[in-house]
Amino acid sequence: MRIIFRFGGIAMLVAAIVILAVLPFATSFVEQWSRRDVELRSRLVFNSVRDQVSGLLARNDTQQAGILFERIATDERVLAIGYCDGQELRFPTSNMPPSFSCREASRSDAESFSVVRNQDHNILVSSFPLNVGGRTGHLVVLHDLSYADQRGGEARNYLFLALAGVAFGAAALAAMIAAIIMRRWLASIRQALESARAGNANPPVEENIIPLGQEIRDVLQELEASRRTIDAAHTDWSPETLRAALSNELSGSEVIVVSNREPYIHNRTESGEISLQIPASGLVSALEPVVRACGGTWVAHGSGTADRETVDANDRVPVPPNHPSYTLRRVWLTDEEQDGYYYGAANEGLWPLCHIAFVRPIFREADWQYYRSVNEKFAEAIVAEAKREDPIILVQDYHFALLPRMIRDRLPRATIVTFWHIPWPNAETFGICPWREEIIDGLLGSSILGFHTQAHCNNFMDAVDSYVESRIDREKDSVIFGGEETLIRPYPISIEWPPTAMEGQKPVEECRRIVRERLGLSPDMRIGVGIERFDYTKGILDRMQAIDVLLTEHPEWHGNFAFVQVAAPTRSKLSNYRQLQEEAEALARDINERHGGNGYEPIKLLVRHHEPAQVFELFRAADLCIVSSLHDGMNLVAKEFVAARDDEQGVLILSAFAGASRELSEALIVNPYNAHAMGEAINRALTMPQPEQRERMRLMRDQVKERNVYRWAGQMLLAASRLRKQQRIRRLIARGRKLAPANA
Repeated sequence: MRIIFRFGGIAMLVAAIVILAVLPFATSFVEQWSRRDVELRSRLVFNSVRDQVSGLLARNDTQQAGILFERIATDERVLAIGYCDGQELRFPTSNMPPSFSCREASRSDAESFSVVRNQDHNILVSSFPLNVGGRTGHLVVLHDLSYADQRGGEARNYLFLALAGVAFGAAALAAMIAAIIMRRWLASIRQALESARAGNANPPVEENIIPLGQEIRDVLQELEASRRTIDAAHTDWSPETLRAALSNELSGSEVIVVSNREPYIHNRTESGEISLQIPASGLVSALEPVVRACGGTWVAHGSGTADRETVDANDRVPVPPNHPSYTLRRVWLTDEEQDGYYYGAANEGLWPLCHIAFVRPIFREADWQYYRSVNEKFAEAIVAEAKREDPIILVQDYHFALLPRMIRDRLPRATIVTFWHIPWPNAETFGICPWREEIIDGLLGSSILGFHTQAHCNNFMDAVDSYVESRIDREKDSVIFGGEETLIRPYPISIEWPPTAMEGQKPVEECRRIVRERLGLSPDMRIGVGIERFDYTKGILDRMQAIDVLLTEHPEWHGNFAFVQVAAPTRSKLSNYRQLQEEAEALARDINERHGGNGYEPIKLLVRHHEPAQVFELFRAADLCIVSSLHDGMNLVAKEFVAARDDEQGVLILSAFAGASRELSEALIVNPYNAHAMGEAINRALTMPQPEQRERMRLMRDQVKERNVYRWAGQMLLAASRLRKQQRIRRLIARGRKLAPANA
């Protein structure tokens, strides 16, 4: 016992010395880091507004300069901002300290940072030289550093508590190790003595415990490497980097994707030949490049008229046809199953339920029975395709709400990542669904459940809290249900960069000439585009009404502006979709009759499917693109338009109710229900100066380039990898606990 206390006392003493030595350095480090963080934020503010401020000052536009500065000062870390023209302070924001003077800020011709005392807290003054019309001034950004002092104090307290906990744990661990060593040493001596008494010259040696500690340390190192990969903010995501990340993190893992829509459809034409179609689907355009990058299997409904003729005996076909890199496994559905599962439960029930577009959802019990049975059919197909007991399975969209639980029951060790591609409504709205508990239970079979935005994640957790017995951890954003944990995460979906459809595209001016000639438009006609499926959530009627407002209130655009609306027919079996198409065609005719004439039609409604290359040609020919979703999870059309504009021209008019508006804030954000405001936004887009277009488009292109589809997929798959490593550690610990009694 004396030795045990000696070990513990030494550990406590060493830990106390470490605490006293480390605390001052740690506090100083945190304060210096906070200061550098603020300086970096100041540089980012300056770099982002430098050109805009220069333009406003050159035009002496004091009103817009003041508005711009006040908007920048809304950042919680920015105290104030102003412009020093020599010794004169211009455009100071409302929170500018009265004691501030331009004397120190304008003293140097290079950027400078200084700390001044204001009342009871420090202020960092960042000064950046700005040349306007041959005269040098200084943009000054003031940050309140009181939070940095607070952060240093908190760091000191937390570090003290952490080190104290470590000290206590180290002392306890030392005491425990000493006890075990003493116990085994005494047991060995006793055994040796007994063997000697028995005349055994070779006493038995105790078997070694399996070195679980080293194995756990190895997995922890892998976990930390995985965290660094996931958190790398400036990774240039591409198919190559995605392959490399998956090779490092998921080497030897099996990846299976499941969706209703297949990435390649084989149809038989009227002439009897088999043609290949790539469907116009945001889900397919987002996922298909990902599966190319990581290989594996894609399980989907075989919907083409020649799909059965192109598969092998196991319903598989290698794709893409020219350069196969993964396997497409097709699942066959009867007409009754398709009507009940797809058209009924999914698109007359769940789709309007989740999209708040004021179309009443229809719930039929017969449809739900088909929905459940089709989910079972896909679960069986996935199990048949799985070559391992622990595959990574990516479940896509609202067609498969029950599938994660069904897979979990069949493959308990699978890592299931489910992504819900449409919005998730608030708990009260979701509560009208007759199958709400079963849907939640099905989705909570996932290891990770992803949505486009944090708001949709919050709505889902609210629904779980309202309708099922579970434990919700708001800090971890996870739900524990039935003893299993599901992580709830936002993963904003995107497109590939650069888009495949950009290959072979002609210059912008050539695209404009071709499109104008094809549509019979005059050479100087300004063009707007909207490209959607015929779906009531996309706001097609609303944008046409906005065109009507534009031509009514700004008649100068008569004969000078045409709007090209591409709308591919979809779900034509459903009355709401047929009715929408009829209403859109009637509204286009009415607007053309009232505002057109002499061969001029303000709205060109093209009701047919366009291939990706044709869509990008239209994007490149357009002066503006309207995305007026009434409610949307993301809407990739907005990102595709941005990706198409390598000339950094064109204006995006984007609905505030599309998930893309959270990322593409440089678009003209509109309320699609307000036709007057949308009409004014179109007029503003048509009259926007080219430098402003370039600045907005450049920022949006940087956003889409950095947060592309490979990053979206990489974030999900690397999160799955990290989760698998955590589960492996838990299994090792459980194994160690089982072994401990046998080796005690």
